[in-house]
Amino acid sequence: MTSLFAQEIRLSKRHEEILSQRLMLLQQMKSKFGDQNKEKASQIQAAEIAFKRNLSLLKDIEAAEKSLQTRRHLLQPPEVISLETLYWASVEEYIPKWEQFLLGRAPYPIGVENQNEAENTIRNKAPQ
Repeated sequence: MTSLFAQEIRLSKRHEEILSQRLMLLQQMKSKFGDQNKEKASQIQAAEIAFKRNLSLLKDIEAAEKSLQTRRHLLQPPEVISLETLYWASVEEYIPKWEQFLLGRAPYPIGVENQNEAENTIRNKAPQ
């Protein structure tokens, strides 16, 4: 009977140890969870600050670019500006024709015969 009583006391002490360990682990988890929440809030705040800073920098860059373009156009003669406008219009017109060729999905878009003739001329003129 005394051995059962001693075993009961030992189990009761072990139970109390387990409960105290559980309580300690729960407190650690709560503390760690709180720390993680604080860290997450800090990271979110830092990301928001960085986003605002980047947005401000982007606006500054765009303003500087607009200023430089305006200044550049003021310094260039109208003929140059007209030629530049025509050049970019031509580029935009030919982009769809060249895009598939440059991606390797279509043959040479303009003057395929001329290209072949040029290649043959180069081969014929090359020293043999």
